[in-house]
Order: sequence, then C-alpha cells, then structure tokens
Amino acid sequence: MVLPVSRSSRFLSVYLALVQYPMLAGRIRQLMRAKLAEKGIIDSQALINEAIQAAINSQEREGLNEPLYQESAENWERRKSAVIDSLTDAYFSENFEYETLSAIIQQALSERGIEADELSLDFNPELAPAEMLFNRGIYLESLSAEELAPHAARLAEIKVVLIRKMISDQLRYVNIAKDWFTVQDLAEIRRHKLGEGRIGGKAAGMLLAARILKEKASEDLQNALRMPTSYYIGSDVFYNFMSVNNLIHWSDQKYKSEDQMWQDYPLILADFKAGAFPPSISQYLETILAMSGGRPLIVRSSSLLEDNFGTAFAGKYESIFLPNQGNPEENLRALILAMASIYASALHPSALVYRKNRGLQDYDERMALLIQVVEGQKHGKYYFPELAGVGFSHNTYRWSPQIRAKDGFIRLVWGLGTRSVDRVGNDYPRLIALSHPTLNPSTNQKNILRYSQQYIDLINLEKNVMETLPVHQVLGSQIPNLRYFAQISSEGYIHSLHSNLLDGSPKDLVLTFEDLLSKTKFPALMREMLMTLENEYRTPVDLEFTARLENTPDGPQPLLTLIQCRPLTTFKEGFSLIPKDIPDKDVLFSASTLVAGGTVEPIEYIISVSADDYFSLKTEKARYALERTIGRLNAALKKETFICIGPGRWGTSNPDLGIHVDYADIFNTKALVEVAGKLQGVSTEPSLGTHFFQDLMEGQIYPLGIWPGQDFIDQARLDKAPNQLLEWIDADPVTAKVLRLIKTREMEADAILTLAMDDRSGKALCYFKRS
Repeated sequence: MVLPVSRSSRFLSVYLALVQYPMLAGRIRQLMRAKLAEKGIIDSQALINEAIQAAINSQEREGLNEPLYQESAENWERRKSAVIDSLTDAYFSENFEYETLSAIIQQALSERGIEADELSLDFNPELAPAEMLFNRGIYLESLSAEELAPHAARLAEIKVVLIRKMISDQLRYVNIAKDWFTVQDLAEIRRHKLGEGRIGGKAAGMLLAARILKEKASEDLQNALRMPTSYYIGSDVFYNFMSVNNLIHWSDQKYKSEDQMWQDYPLILADFKAGAFPPSISQYLETILAMSGGRPLIVRSSSLLEDNFGTAFAGKYESIFLPNQGNPEENLRALILAMASIYASALHPSALVYRKNRGLQDYDERMALLIQVVEGQKHGKYYFPELAGVGFSHNTYRWSPQIRAKDGFIRLVWGLGTRSVDRVGNDYPRLIALSHPTLNPSTNQKNILRYSQQYIDLINLEKNVMETLPVHQVLGSQIPNLRYFAQISSEGYIHSLHSNLLDGSPKDLVLTFEDLLSKTKFPALMREMLMTLENEYRTPVDLEFTARLENTPDGPQPLLTLIQCRPLTTFKEGFSLIPKDIPDKDVLFSASTLVAGGTVEPIEYIISVSADDYFSLKTEKARYALERTIGRLNAALKKETFICIGPGRWGTSNPDLGIHVDYADIFNTKALVEVAGKLQGVSTEPSLGTHFFQDLMEGQIYPLGIWPGQDFIDQARLDKAPNQLLEWIDADPVTAKVLRLIKTREMEADAILTLAMDDRSGKALCYFKRS
C-alpha cells in the first residue's frame, strides 16, 4: 500500500530543489507551467489571473485598502511574481512526482550546457526534504561501483539522515543500520508508513534483523524465513491525536509523584479511549482493514526508546490483538480503541517510573505504532499460530553443566505468543537449551506432565474475541502435524505419536514438542538465526517469533516468522566462590535456581513476606495494598542495599501464586528470592524470557529460587527479627503485619550479610560473614 506524500512535503521538495538553481529558477518554473498546461491542469493565463486575485487578497489582509496609492508598482510586481511562483510550485507539487521536476531541471541545465551531475549533489541532506533524499539516493544506488566511488560518502550521509528521520535516532542502532539498509529498502518501508515521524524501536528492530538475515542467513534459513505484513504509524501521529482531542494537559505526567501517576491513570485511559482521529487517518486505517482480508490484527507499541540498547521497555506498553471479524464500522472502532489504549500506555506509571530509573525522564518519548496481520492458521472456529515464542542468543539459565550458554535458549508455546513473554501464574512454556534441544529441565515423568503447557491463547473467530482455553479443548487429531507438538501419556510413560490418529483421549496428550526438537530443523534454524543476529548486532539479542510446519516430500519443514528483535541485556560477568566452612547458624538461606554469578554485600535490609502471612490476605484489596506498600518501601530504600524474599513468583500475573508487583515496585532491590513450598504445588519456574525477567537483567537484579527439599531458608529467623517497616513508611495495620523490613545488623550485630552466587556450580548461599 502506498501512502501519498503530503502536499506540504512535496511543495517543500519543489521549493528546495529550485533554491539550488537560483539563476535558472525562472526558466524551470516556465517549463513547469508549460507541463501544467500540456496536461490540461491549468494554462498559464488562468494561473496568472488566479495569482493576481490572490495578490489582491493578500493586500487586503495587510490593510492596503487603496493599493494604487499605498503600494508602489515595483512592490506590486514583486508581490504578484512571488504569488505566481508559489502557485506554480503548489500546482506542480500536487500533480507531479519529483522525478518529473528532476527531468525539467536537467532540461534547463542542458540548455545552458551544464552537466547535471556538477550541481545536483550540492545540497544539505540534513535540511532537504525526504523526496529529494530518496530521489538522489536511489539514483546513486543505480550507478556502477566505479561511477559511485566519488559519491559514496554522500550516499552514506543520505542513508543515515533517512534512518534518523524515519526509523530511529539512537546512535548505536544507526551505526549498525547504515551498513545494512539501502535507500530502496527505506523507500519500501515508507510505502507502508503513515505520518512524518519515526516508526519507533520495535519496528526498527524487526526491520533491521530481517535485512541482516536476508543477506547473511544460510540458504536453508532464508527459505524458512517469513516477514509479517506490517504497517507503521509515525510517532508524530501520537501528538496529533493528543492535540485534536485536548489531551496535551496530560503530557507532564512524568514529572508527577508516583502516587499521583497511579491516581491519574484511569482518567488518562478513559480520556484517550474517548478520542478520535482526523478523517485522513481514519481513511488510512480503513485501507489497512480492507487489505487485511478479514485476518486478525495486532496493534503493537513502538515507542522511540523501545527495544533499544539497554532500554527494552519490555512489557511496559500495550499490545492488543484484534479478531477483526465484525462489520467494517465495528472493526474500525476496535482498531481506533486499541491505538488509543496504546497511546495511553505511554503515560502508564510503570513506564514512567522505568524511564525515570533509567535516566530517560526528560527524553521526548513519543509513541509510534506497529500494526501487523497476526501470523497463524485457522483451526475450525479458532485462529492461532502453531508455534510461538521468544529466543535468546545467550542462555543465562543453565539447568545442566553440559548446556552451552552461547548457543541460546527458547521459551516455546503452542498458540499465541502471549504465554511465552508474560509470567502467567497457571502455566509453563517449554524451555529449550539450543545446545541440547531435547534436554528437559526435569527427567521425572510426573514433573514433565505438571510443567507442560496447560492453556492456549487463541482468537475465537465466531465470538470475535481473544480467549484462553485448556489445551485439551483444542488439541486433537484435527491439528496438522500434531505428533511434532504433542506426545501421549499412558500408564506412567510419555511416548511419541506415530500419526495424527489417537488411540486414547485428547486429555492424554502432553505438549512436549519432543519430535519437533528431535526430528526437524527447527532448533538448528533458531540457533543460526540467533547467532547471526548476535554477530551483526555485536551484542546478545532476543527475538520473538512464530513458526509452523509445512509438509514437503522431504518431511515437515519449519517456516519461521520474525516478529521482533532487540539487544539483550545480560548480567555482568562474574562469579563468587562459596565458602565451604560456614557454620549452620550463620546461613540464612541457600538456593539452587540461579541465573547468574556474582556477590551482593553488605546486605543492609531484607524485605520479607512469609507464605503464611501472604496467603492470610484473602481480598484483592488487601493484596493490592501490599503491592503498593512494597513500591513505596522500594522508593524509600533507594540509597540502601537490600534484597526481597517472598512466596512463589515475584511479578506473576496471578496473585494467588505469588506477589503481583511490577518492576516499578522493586527496581532498587539487588535480588528477588522466590520461596516455593506452601503454594499448593506451584513451583518457582524461572522467569527467564519473560518481560519481567528482561527488567531484572537490565536492572542487574538477581532472581533466585528456593526449592523445598533441596534448598534451605531460616524462615523462623526472619519472622522473629524486629520489623522496622513503620520507621520508614506508613502502612495500614493489615499490611504492616504481613510486610516485614529487617535490618540485618539487628539480626547479627558483628557480621555482614553476604549473598554469594556461583554460576559454575549453580549454587547460591546467603550467610553472615564474620571478620
């Protein structure tokens, strides 16, 4: 789909082109008027008559009621000539492309015996309009290597300026992108873009990764790769939306207190959802809907800082699925509501606190949008991709010594990828170490069943909604290539299917992806894709993808769709030798679910919530009060070294399975310790690969898991320690009973609390170190 260039942009392009040739401007405009007359648009005399009337109107606006006496003939001629020139430029820019103007300029130059190339490069790309940059860049790229050599630097400058204007102004991104994108590539992006602003970080990362793989991937990977159909809404549309809907008064949210941010956000969301777009933008959105052919869409945030080096903004902004199964008016309204909601999420407290913590509070963080057709297949009344997940080129979590970190890691799910990036409370993705794809974190059959995927996110086409269903309501022999995704559990054993014909019930199926990993090229292709991108990005990366199997005479072949790619923040290199002679009385806890090596000392405070106390909170209101109090305590302790210890999963979306906090509530802590045991069988499954985990890595916050039976925690010692909570902040009586703030020097006056983590052995020990 081609978005027409705005009249004002093309007018500026014509004007600046003529400024380059002041001595020829008269002749060039004469040829332009001749072209207008030749095409029957307007003849020269009609244009002059219109210009005279416009000049008279301009006199009246200036208060010249008797122009014959108030303006000299010389000034009148200058005024009339200026209006004739302006109308010539306007008519021409409205009816012709830049290539026609270029031909006219070259004709005028030839009449003077001037070689076009002698002057055509004499302009400042930083000030030139995009039309001129594309025209000149495409022309330069068409030259032979020998012809281009004298102008290579100018071509590089043009590409950099276009990348900064259209895609991203982040220098680390530009430094890589300029070596990969051609002007033709950028022109193709522009064909799918609305607005003059940048397309933002999420779109930028996807496009750069795709361009790198187009050239560097092996033949097998290139044949397997697909790109989603995508449209880009420039960041300038965000401010236009706020302006036309009188929402500018909310733009100072980032300078308010966190409490005020939370108080205001419901009002902000309501105001944004009540907004509307101008007709020109609504028409563009109608075109996108028409071109989607009734397939579901996803509207994704793509802010200017998102998915950048060191600032992933993982999960901070909204992404919204649209089933797109209503009538045209309903689909358009749903699309506009989704866009408005994502615009509002730019002012969400979690995003604003994240920016402040990263030193980005004063950056003009505008929100661009990425609208994509959802990759997937129709299965009866349901629509979803066969496979979706997130991949990491560096595996920070190794559950076996033989796993190689440099080969990468995947979280894989069946259905929409939401369950792979969010830490849902009631489900588990398949964790895949790409160095040993079939090596399961657990060899125990009972645990494999328990920690397999239990639910699927999908789009119900009949109901026109996104749903979450138990996998057994969808799994069955009607699913193509079922045996590559599922195995069957029978009499205490799990074994592969030999075909799609089931001997037992669909309830006996277990999503293990075992045959996908052992009998297709999927792991090898994913490993190559991650390693290729890491090499070119010159840093580890993570990406989101969907995949499906295509049946061929050579067997099922994976087809991969790249959805997102961004630089991956990892924990700083380091390990800590754990002393072997620590007395039992000095050990506070040990842990064996470990993400990285390092040391935290001295730990001055511990934020502690016991399982018994947490689950005594029966109401949503009480648990919400706890979350908000933890957030305030985190802010109060910003200059202290502290860790957090709590039951189940920190950051879970289900408060029944752990403490439902955001990154904004805990970003000052040095470690998050998850204690399993009293959660009705819920494990502390590593959050690796989720948006929450991305935040922890960026903040260099160590996540640890304490497992019953193999690890230790002296919970009684924590429960008996004096609670200093009310000396730091106010809290209601119920919360003050559950949430404990412990000063470690009051536990042991003559020792410092140390957390030592050894990546090589996969062990951690928190103990009192005595001098």
